[in-house]
Amino acid sequence: MPTFTVAGLQLELPNADNIDLCEHEIRLAKSRYPWLDMILLPELATFGTALDRAQPMPGPAERRYAALARELGTWLLPGSLYERRRGQIFNTAPVIAPDGRVVARYRKMFPWTPYERGVTPGREFVVFDVPGVGRFGVSTCYDGWFPEVTRSLAWLGAEVILHPTLTSSIDRDVELAVARTNAASNQCYFLDLNCAAPLGVGRSIFCGPGGEVLHQSATSREVIAVELDLELVRRCRRTGWNGLGQPLKSFRDSRVKFPCYGAAVRPSPALARLGPIRSPTPARKKVR
Repeated sequence: MPTFTVAGLQLELPNADNIDLCEHEIRLAKSRYPWLDMILLPELATFGTALDRAQPMPGPAERRYAALARELGTWLLPGSLYERRRGQIFNTAPVIAPDGRVVARYRKMFPWTPYERGVTPGREFVVFDVPGVGRFGVSTCYDGWFPEVTRSLAWLGAEVILHPTLTSSIDRDVELAVARTNAASNQCYFLDLNCAAPLGVGRSIFCGPGGEVLHQSATSREVIAVELDLELVRRCRRTGWNGLGQPLKSFRDSRVKFPCYGAAVRPSPALARLGPIRSPTPARKKVR
């Protein structure tokens, strides 16, 4: 199975209208790495944190990114933008296919209260399929602190979690641990992309399905291009990372009723396909 290459752009952005700079950096990344399949930007990269820059979706910024994705022939998740919708403001991440179609919009479920004021929480989980590759999920920044969000995306079959972030505070060390935990406990790729200064503190982290660190950035501008092997995710889910734990199967098979939820685990078609919990068997060598 072919790999799928994602580039995260850890950009040095002010808290301002950055759309021209974002477009320039996207073009630059695709020019330098023409084989890129997807480009990911940090949370609120385009316009920063000012609510008065919120736009409807579809709107001018989203249409501009859609045209860019179509021109470059690449998947594009331009971080998130504040979206004005039905008298409310959401922190929304559009997912744009290489033909320019907006295939999904994820509205952040957990705004960073009490600091992210005036933002309405979203209510719908978002997964989307890249044909011939696999299933991707989207979450945003503070969502990562809530294990239910990543677990729900895995329950829906997500093998890669795209996680644009805007962190400028001293808890970034904790977020690095949270990202690794999300990846390991859900046996998925977890790509946590932060802004660099002055808007954020950088230190993006891309993790593999065992919680291993594929790459951890410093604090300045960086283009993080990684090849994702979705078959590795599937093998980890079937037989465990390095033949060890199979947590998604154990979660699926559990009949425990968690007091905070009041119900046992619901059936998941994606987790049902993983098969029963078994010890790994030796791979048979092919005879020529």
